[in-house]
Amino acid sequence: MGKNKHKDKKPDEPRFEPLTDEAATVSSSHDGSGRPLKSSEDDHTSTLPKGYSLDPPKLPEEIEDASMRSGGYPYDKRLKREEYEEELQALQIELMKLQKHNLKAGNRILCLYEGRDGSGKGSCIKAFNEHMNPRNTRTVALPKPTETERGQLYFQRYAAHLPTAGEIVLFDRSWYNRAGVERVMGFCTPDQLAVFLREAPEFEGLLIRDGIKLFKYYLTIGREMQLKRFYERAKNPLKQWKLSSVDLASLDKYDDYTRAEIEMFRFTNTATAPWTVVRANDQRRARLETIRHILLSVEYEGRDLGAIGKRDPLIIGSGPEFFHPAVSP
Repeated sequence: MGKNKHKDKKPDEPRFEPLTDEAATVSSSHDGSGRPLKSSEDDHTSTLPKGYSLDPPKLPEEIEDASMRSGGYPYDKRLKREEYEEELQALQIELMKLQKHNLKAGNRILCLYEGRDGSGKGSCIKAFNEHMNPRNTRTVALPKPTETERGQLYFQRYAAHLPTAGEIVLFDRSWYNRAGVERVMGFCTPDQLAVFLREAPEFEGLLIRDGIKLFKYYLTIGREMQLKRFYERAKNPLKQWKLSSVDLASLDKYDDYTRAEIEMFRFTNTATAPWTVVRANDQRRARLETIRHILLSVEYEGRDLGAIGKRDPLIIGSGPEFFHPAVSP
């Protein structure tokens, strides 16, 4: 896709104030039918930059210039395309080896991709399964639950898509919807959230004890980068399908999602099923690191550690510096 170029600024272009960490109190009330009730969050002051809109003919320079380094991202520029494509090809060749071995051994691999709207979950999954045999590697991206599914055990509709022997399954959002979108947007009650945070580790422990290799990836992006990606989606007719009503409603709830993320990690980052956080302002680096992490974590026939390379500790990790982003109380 073409790059946005904003070298000339119109004299009458409005100035944008720096982004703040202020956010509303999260409400988890609904009317029992899945529709959120109006709450104090509906009346809060927007945390969007003053004057920000998806409508202007170009992205404001203040957001464009700050996007790559937003959220404390460690690099100023994207990984060069030539370097990215060379590394990706080497990793995808290793993935083919992994798939062949996984099928032969009858193993089951399950990968969850979570993160904010616009964080690049889909592109990481696409890079992973681009050349994989779809008979043995599949993506699960479930729509909102039906009336029947809302009456089931919460994990039930996800359990139906777990991998069988020889399969690799990639979830583009998973049961962690409850700890993120459902919580922030008011689609679940506080009691439902509390039950989920208690039971998710137990559910995952059951999967792992049954032999499933579980990987949980959480992609993080800075505020300005999220605004930039939303803007690009709105302007690109081939990407507009990615902008749902929930996505648009999340625009001024960045800090609400941060608080939800911190609590989710606190309850569900366990020794049995740890989270791996990926800083994803540069989607190229995020794609490479998520693939590399899996290849370094699973032994398979013909594994070439030299081709896989070493992880970038500035981009991917599980330490406190990844789990506890700064946010106002």
